[in-house]
Amino acid sequence: MSRVAVLSLHTSPLAQPGQGDAGGMNVYVRELVAALVQAGVDATVFVRRWSGAPPSVEVAPGFRVVHVPAGPPDLAKEALPGVVDEYAAGVRAHLDAHGTDVLHANYWLSGVAGHRLKHELDLPLVSTFHTLARVKAATGDPEPRARAEAEAEVVACSDLITASSAAEARQLADLYGADPARIDVMPPGVDHTLFSPGDRAAARAALGLGAGPVLLFVGRIQPLKGLDAAVETLAELDRAGRAGARLLAVGGTSGPEGARELDRVAESIRRLGLTGRVDFVPPQPHHRLSAYYRAADVCLVPSRSESFGLVALEAAACGTPVVASDVGGLRTLVDHGRTGYRVDGRSPRELAAAAEVILADPELAAAMARQATAMAAGYTWAATAGRARRIYDDLAAARRLVDCMA
Repeated sequence: MSRVAVLSLHTSPLAQPGQGDAGGMNVYVRELVAALVQAGVDATVFVRRWSGAPPSVEVAPGFRVVHVPAGPPDLAKEALPGVVDEYAAGVRAHLDAHGTDVLHANYWLSGVAGHRLKHELDLPLVSTFHTLARVKAATGDPEPRARAEAEAEVVACSDLITASSAAEARQLADLYGADPARIDVMPPGVDHTLFSPGDRAAARAALGLGAGPVLLFVGRIQPLKGLDAAVETLAELDRAGRAGARLLAVGGTSGPEGARELDRVAESIRRLGLTGRVDFVPPQPHHRLSAYYRAADVCLVPSRSESFGLVALEAAACGTPVVASDVGGLRTLVDHGRTGYRVDGRSPRELAAAAEVILADPELAAAMARQATAMAAGYTWAATAGRARRIYDDLAAARRLVDCMA
């Protein structure tokens, strides 16, 4: 049986997505590791200890979460670079006692720890970045220079980098000089037992919604995700004669700008005359999101950047057309004109125009729903885990590690 140490310093697969720093990466780690276990891989996820966390949790046979003491439990994400070494030392102590065959780091902070552990333990390192500082900077969300430099170092020494989409693979090569031969496009999956088409009227009844058009936004409230653009899209639909439409915004504030972004969005709602038409829904357990996807006529994903776009895939799996920014992995997930529409520049007017085409044509909406479901069927966590296991096995067997110190 292969053994993998999954490094996830800043966020836990046990945390609820949509709250604080928990988001798509939590889902990715949880679902990938659960599928890896089914594929015969023994996996231990190492996260930073949070308040009240036990030393370890046995999620399922072969799936453990170890809470590593590294700084105060309530340490802000912005301060985490200062505890990376402490985290790496805690992971090493566990691996010295229990061993592993490969390291799989998620996000740049874990990558820095994984880079150190790779050299200390002579183990292959797989890195998945989820977001990239140089991509975020190019789209208006600058990150500290130290992060981009650290990412470049991890890229240079990773034995393999998994990219969620072809767009992310190109960004790694173009912006970080990654060797294309060491990049593997390994898209995430979706749990089709949870996310599948269902009765829209029943979903709306369960959520207490009426019969009018419903737009849906799912994500953390932060500038990157574009809730402000979703609200302005609703206002544009008003001007187009869709005064009965409403917007559901599912998710909580995230990061140091989250509260300010929520205040800014609330002010926009008042200024645009949308009071009572935007429903803020607190973060939901992952399985509950399917009801929101099924209830919606259109799912809006107006992100500034997305390496993949798990929300768009989950919506498609539920048969909900997606109107999204024309960025990153959304270019793969949203088949323009067939499963939804992509909009260049995140213009609320263009987002609203695309949404109106869907709302105005029930036959087109139904066709898009069928095509979206068919597209999403090609994404499974079993396939993702199968690819990951082959990567781990190949690296562990080859034992020819990239040496950035040579």
